[in-house]
Amino acid sequence: MSASGGTRAIVAALGANLAIAASKFVAFAFSGSSSMLAEGVHSLADSGNQFLLLIGGKKAQREATPQHPFGYGRERYIYAFLVSIVLFSVGGMFAIYEGYEKINHPHQVEHWYWPVGVLLFAIIAEGFSFRTAIKESNELRGKLSWSQFIRRAKAPELPVVLLEDFGALIGLVLALLGVGLALLTGDGVWDGIGTVCIGVLLVLIALVLAAETKSLLLGEAAGVEEVQKIEAAIVEGDTVTGIIHMRTLHLGPEELLVAAKIAVQHDDTAAEVAKAINAAEARIRTAVPIARVIYLEPDIYSEAEAAKGPDPEATPGGPTPPPADH
Repeated sequence: MSASGGTRAIVAALGANLAIAASKFVAFAFSGSSSMLAEGVHSLADSGNQFLLLIGGKKAQREATPQHPFGYGRERYIYAFLVSIVLFSVGGMFAIYEGYEKINHPHQVEHWYWPVGVLLFAIIAEGFSFRTAIKESNELRGKLSWSQFIRRAKAPELPVVLLEDFGALIGLVLALLGVGLALLTGDGVWDGIGTVCIGVLLVLIALVLAAETKSLLLGEAAGVEEVQKIEAAIVEGDTVTGIIHMRTLHLGPEELLVAAKIAVQHDDTAAEVAKAINAAEARIRTAVPIARVIYLEPDIYSEAEAAKGPDPEATPGGPTPPPADH
């Protein structure tokens, strides 16, 4: 995933959220609407989240050190996980609490034109931000559905911004409904109900983000297409005759570790094996440029050992062993 595409989406979302947050707090001051207060805190939390994503992207660019030999690429995952925590605690739980208080102690919405005007402005601004995130995501999404893209994306920025903007737009509609019903009925309880709905929505989105970023933090393998390209690049049929087993791991969104035990001819010299490994590494980096850390271990494939059962280290459904005559 392009880091520049994610950065553009973050900057667009940050600019929109800062402007929207300011307008919502002004509308709350004039109208007393709890929906506007919840939405103001929501936009403020989103702005903080975008700052966190930008910080994570910057920190991830640091060079590897002896203490962290594989670099700092996973900083982006850590900060994305913090985003889910902020969205859950500051955005979601605050909105639920504020809505509960408003339901128990309702009061009419004053100066209705402030919240309605601000909400309409916010919908337009969030729509612009959401459109930018969709445009940047479409360049990478390919034929994947939106849910598949969010689940499989290795870079967290675009999925986070997509979910935040989607939640913000739905939250604005809920706030508009709550304020509208409160104005039509003269009952401020509807404003509180709208606020609670916003809080529940934010909590659900935060849980989805937490689940996805947790998976990235634990370590995810390369995608199916990348694995197939790596397998095809390793085996050249002469010296490297097959793959006994292979592991891949994302060290960051744009850095992949590849470790494989490869089958070589039993009568090859050490020089020939070393030359074949170097050539295989070059082919892997050409086929999958983000494969930057590669470890290939040569071994002699034994059909007798294979007959005893699956290799305990082998990946289920992974590469097939070389032909029996090797």
